[in-house]
Amino acid sequence: MTSGTTITVHDRMQSGYSYTLSASPGDVENGQFKPHYSPKQMLEMGVFEGKYCSDCRDEFPADWFENAKLSPTANPELNYFGIKSRQPLSVWQDKGWIIGPDPRGWFQWYCRYYLGRRLPEVDARQIKRWRAFARHAGQIRANCHPGDIFCRPRQRQGLLQWSHDPLI
Repeated sequence: MTSGTTITVHDRMQSGYSYTLSASPGDVENGQFKPHYSPKQMLEMGVFEGKYCSDCRDEFPADWFENAKLSPTANPELNYFGIKSRQPLSVWQDKGWIIGPDPRGWFQWYCRYYLGRRLPEVDARQIKRWRAFARHAGQIRANCHPGDIFCRPRQRQGLLQWSHDPLI
């Protein structure tokens, strides 16, 4: 996929939504946003209990799914830290955390942003949320011994699911 490509979405949550890529795929870093992992790396490491993207693979590059840890049903053992670390989508909806045209939340936004979609107002809000999530890294540093990656596994899984380094 290249800048100028238009992608039309047809999955269980959206049908007929289209967006045009206006940046090069992978060109995501700016002064405010420096994700630690690509969506492909996150899927390979184990995020969202393997359930994420089960019906929307056609929207994203096939190589993202070659080694992804996926399951037709949520399976916490597929998470990198082997624990449940997510809330139901209904909680996100009730709290108003679903922003813009991305009904699956932050990770869907990040996947689309990573591909090259740019929506300045939505992007600014999601990047602000990503920056705020970094506070969990501070809590791990303050409460865990260096090298003990099994200390606070839920926070670490959360960091991974927000593309922060959970192995600090």
